Amino acid sequence: MQAERKKILEMLSACKISVDEAERLLSALNGSSESEGQTNANSGKNLKYLRVLVKPKSESSEGERVDVRVPINLIRAGLKWISFIPNHAQHKVGNALKEKGIEVDLANLTPQDVDELIMNLNDLQVDVDGDETVRVFCE
Repeated sequence: MQAERKKILEMLSACKISVDEAERLLSALNGSSESEGQTNANSGKNLKYLRVLVKPKSESSEGERVDVRVPINLIRAGLKWISFIPNHAQHKVGNALKEKGIEVDLANLTPQDVDELIMNLNDLQVDVDGDETVRVFCE
């Protein structure tokens, strides 16, 4: 566990994660596996926004910066609209997603699936052509 703590502190000092994220990670390390499960289940309910940040790799670069904050409730509401899509269209969408490697059954999407989706989006980081970093996280 000491190695994980050191890694978190190194990421914090390198500005790869925020203070809040470091605190959350350190708390998860200190908690028991049972309390971690409860924290993860509850934290999906307490999240308010899905954020997407795009920034240049180095702070001195003149690349584009983007900061998008989407309310989680908007995502949940949008997913409820799936029930209004006709079954044959849901099949087409599901097949198109499957071709892209995304396995999802839109007809049987539950609120727990939505919470799991939101939690799995948390702390996603993508490097774009070595010039920019795209970071997706929930807060």
